[in-house]
Amino acid sequence: MFAVIETGGKQYRVQQGDVIDVERGLEIGDDGSVELGRVLMVGNGDDLSVGAPTVDGAMVRASVVDEIRGPKVRVFKFKRRKGYRRKTGHRQDLLRVRIDEIAS
Repeated sequence: MFAVIETGGKQYRVQQGDVIDVERGLEIGDDGSVELGRVLMVGNGDDLSVGAPTVDGAMVRASVVDEIRGPKVRVFKFKRRKGYRRKTGHRQDLLRVRIDEIAS
């Protein structure tokens, strides 16, 4: 069984036991669990449920493994012949979650 979920403006295809990195900002329960409610598609063998935009009653439950930071992204702004150069960086805060259950 697999599901396509949307969180943080990105879509992920997940199965039970997968470990994925998602953006922080999700509500974490007292036991370290997260519920991902925007399920766009659920598939089980030949059965396929596609939502418009989401599948009714579908829920993906995950548990938080770790809080990490993503890779460094370097931003360099440059205008030729003007002496303008700016260099900054960014690292995104991420949650590493393990998919526990896909409920449809």
